[in-house]
Amino acid sequence: MTEAKLPPNLPQWMKDHVALYQKSGGKEGHMYRANNPAAPNPVASLLLTTTGRKSGDKWLFPLFYGTTGNSYFVIASKGGAPEHPGWYRNMQANPDVEIQVGTKKMKARARTATGAERAKLWKEAVGFFPPYADYEKKAGDREIPVVVLDPVH
Repeated sequence: MTEAKLPPNLPQWMKDHVALYQKSGGKEGHMYRANNPAAPNPVASLLLTTTGRKSGDKWLFPLFYGTTGNSYFVIASKGGAPEHPGWYRNMQANPDVEIQVGTKKMKARARTATGAERAKLWKEAVGFFPPYADYEKKAGDREIPVVVLDPVH
């Protein structure tokens, strides 16, 4: 995988999480216990590397994920902010991404789920990380994207 940078505005808990994930080669950090009473169970996390839409630099983001078939899916929630996260805007400009899921590293192509697929995956996401329901309320008119990461072999 390409060497990637962490965004400078990433919260410290995310930086610490990525450091543990990378230092252990994905043996630790894959299952993340959020410090959130609304999410008492560990949540599976992956590392997503996108290409900056303006800089062309590689950027690394830790994200909670679910699975659908042979693919993974992540939520572009940005905590319910009114705008999409930078990684999502990068992915729209260049859908070829890299992911690390536990100890496995692979290339993937990202796409935004729509319609019934989005509805199904959103429901699953709220099931594994209940705070997404609150993020949806905070986002107001912004529909939070559900992104499917299809491995490329």
